[in-house]
Amino acid sequence: MKSIGWVLPALLALTACDRGTQGADVTAEEAAAKGDLAANSSVAPTSSASTDAELAQIPTAMQGRWALVPADCEPGRADAKGLLTISADKLRFYESVGTLGDIREAAENRIRASFDFMGEGMEWQRDMTLELQDGGSALVRREFGAEAAPEPLRYSRCA
Repeated sequence: MKSIGWVLPALLALTACDRGTQGADVTAEEAAAKGDLAANSSVAPTSSASTDAELAQIPTAMQGRWALVPADCEPGRADAKGLLTISADKLRFYESVGTLGDIREAAENRIRASFDFMGEGMEWQRDMTLELQDGGSALVRREFGAEAAPEPLRYSRCA
């Protein structure tokens, strides 16, 4: 199959000349997502922008609240030290937050990436994997490097 990646930028340039609404800094994927391609274009918008976005985040199936012990899931507990809350780009622990950095591996049930942490007046980096197990009801976190936790930690999904 021939690559048609050059067609979208050409169409954007023509559209910008015709209507004057496209900026030179808009990518083909952004324009397609906004519906700014020429109406008579025979090229369908690509879905690579959403695919790229999905690959640049923690898998959706991992996002949510996870606990080392059942009491960590209880709402309003001030001492839920084993609670891990995962969003698209952050790991939130009791007294620290890790922001997603470089992703080395990604699948719908596993990610290996570096995280930039801040907490208690300190900053550090950690290379780790997050892996779903038991049909998505368990999450195993493994750290790598000189100051990594020696054993994997197993979390249960909060209801």
